[in-house]
Amino acid sequence: MPDHPPRILMIAPTSFFLDYGCHIRILEEARALQAQGMQVRIVTYYLGRNLPGLDIVRCAPTPWRSDYEVGSSRHKIAFDVLLAWKALWTARAWRPDIIHGHLHEGALIGHVLAKLLRVPLVFDFQGSLTGEMLDHSFLKKDSVAHYWWRRLEERIVEMPDAIITSTVHSAELLASVFKRTENVYPLPDSVNLDFLFPTCITPEDRQQRRTALGIPPERQVVVYLGLLADYQGIPQLLEAAARLRAQGEAVSFLVMGFPQVEHYRHYAHTLGLTERDVIFTGKMPYEDIPAHLALGDVAAAPKISATEGSGKILNYMAMALPVVAYDTPVSREYLNNLGLYAAPAGDAEALAQTLRAILHDPDGAAHLGVQLRERADKHFSWSRTGRQLLRVYEKLWQR
Repeated sequence: MPDHPPRILMIAPTSFFLDYGCHIRILEEARALQAQGMQVRIVTYYLGRNLPGLDIVRCAPTPWRSDYEVGSSRHKIAFDVLLAWKALWTARAWRPDIIHGHLHEGALIGHVLAKLLRVPLVFDFQGSLTGEMLDHSFLKKDSVAHYWWRRLEERIVEMPDAIITSTVHSAELLASVFKRTENVYPLPDSVNLDFLFPTCITPEDRQQRRTALGIPPERQVVVYLGLLADYQGIPQLLEAAARLRAQGEAVSFLVMGFPQVEHYRHYAHTLGLTERDVIFTGKMPYEDIPAHLALGDVAAAPKISATEGSGKILNYMAMALPVVAYDTPVSREYLNNLGLYAAPAGDAEALAQTLRAILHDPDGAAHLGVQLRERADKHFSWSRTGRQLLRVYEKLWQR
């Protein structure tokens, strides 16, 4: 271990900070490391929200368009080139003791820096690159492009000194598909239990907030938090809402997230759903998440992808909400036998009936929520995960 407070250079090939997904993992990892005396510097894209207490360094914008919202597109190659250049200059000046590359692009850039500086590289693996590209319909399976992207992914997986994964399932994927088993450490997504807790608002405030959103007092509320995309199961969630409405269920769906809000609002209307049936909030600031999740009686996690993590489930668990999810390996990893599983994945009718069953059992829902909160505390706290991450670093420093 270094004889000074260790310097950790995180490379985040995204517009950190936005209020979802891998951004939460980056944020909470950095905070957990800081709590253990580490110095953490995050090099990221030029767009994003700065947060107090975090050392964030941003690359330059693209010359041809400085306001471009970074997403999955051909422009991302240019962003990664600019990110690599900024990371190189930052690393040379700061002299980190560990390079921590998030996602595949971060690992690729980090590999070059780690070789130049002769320091270890840790790859934060959050799902298969080609698997996600197939999920997003950017690639067709068994195409020429798929072959070359898979070859690149195989090479990136070989590069790091250690890989940490956001789920146990991802570690198993590395072993079975990419034949990488050495120095692979499952460090599942976790949750900040001091930030997310079910009594974060009073019963009076809860009712006032529901009323302000147009939710009738007699209705139960199903909450969803996350990206709005087909692979997240949003069409199936809305179709399930329409089925419950047709069955006369007194339930509203509070859908928190972005992008494509108008697209899914229009789809909801085509299904005959009103603005009282489905309330779209748009982008939800991270600090507002607890109070809005506290409005729910049940939470939905309809993600269809079998390779990506699903950190929203942990947020639901921390808030003591029963969770209805499709039966995938990642859902099982988080929820174990406490999940309410709809099968097969992608079936809107199964999702509707699983939601209906728990909505009709409020006492069972409350008991299940308490058990889920206890499970999150025991297995998925960021303080625990931060200590595990430090042990991975220490093993690399001892080599």
